Amino acid sequence: MGEGKNIVKTDLIENYSFSEVEADFFLSYHKERHVKKRQIISHPEFIAENRFFLVQGTFKSYVIDDSGNVKVISLAIDGWDVTDNSSYFQKLPGTMFIEALEDSTVLQVSNESENFLKKHSHLYEKVFRMIAERNCVFMECRIISCLTKTAEERYFDFAKNYPEHLRRIPQNVIASYLGMTSQYLSRIKNKQLKKLN
Repeated sequence: MGEGKNIVKTDLIENYSFSEVEADFFLSYHKERHVKKRQIISHPEFIAENRFFLVQGTFKSYVIDDSGNVKVISLAIDGWDVTDNSSYFQKLPGTMFIEALEDSTVLQVSNESENFLKKHSHLYEKVFRMIAERNCVFMECRIISCLTKTAEERYFDFAKNYPEHLRRIPQNVIASYLGMTSQYLSRIKNKQLKKLN
């Protein structure tokens, strides 16, 4: 068993009350992969057949508009998962790119394997359900924030809640995710620095 699987196995036992046998069986349906920085693991138009759980690493999901501008849809970091959801769950052509922002270790599970595990054990189904609920709550909060808060408020909330993202994810990617230009984000940060000095 690879190092990534061992890390996840410990988490399943400590936080989800898996036995060693249950954890080993669950992980036997996941493939450990090492993804290089800038490697794209999902493309538009192709059906996304896998979901990726991040053991260590960061990813961005994005689309490219008609003018060639990158629009970041979501960010994922250690402990989160990433896929093109509409494609993965509904077997539709993909709508976005998913790209590694740093060398990363992921556990890859296919839609077929995920469905088998859900049917095989209530415990396995519970884990996938908890992950889906977390993702749903996160995306709902993100939509509300985009609709109701100023750019500065969005940045300060992000910095407060996800300080590790600021350290590991490029500023231009964070700016796109927050719905602003990199230059505008720089002005916000400079304004904050002046207040502190």
